[in-house]
Amino acid sequence: MTRIFNVKKILVVLILLFIPVFANAQCAMCRAVLESESSQNAAEGINDGILYLMVFPYLLVGGLGYYIYRSYRKKKYEA
Repeated sequence: MTRIFNVKKILVVLILLFIPVFANAQCAMCRAVLESESSQNAAEGINDGILYLMVFPYLLVGGLGYYIYRSYRKKKYEA
């Protein structure tokens, strides 16, 4: 029962982690600039840049979570 719960928890976290990858949103300023230009390459470049910048907070939080998990496991096995 506990193993199934852990698998479900990991699956939910992974789904929530990858939802921003499918988002194609822009801030109001970016949208105004892109609507004034007719270049499709500029729009794709700005969307890619937004997604690129969105990844780093998730990586930082994930790295911190992994570090806490690793230190917790190490203390558990030392005792």
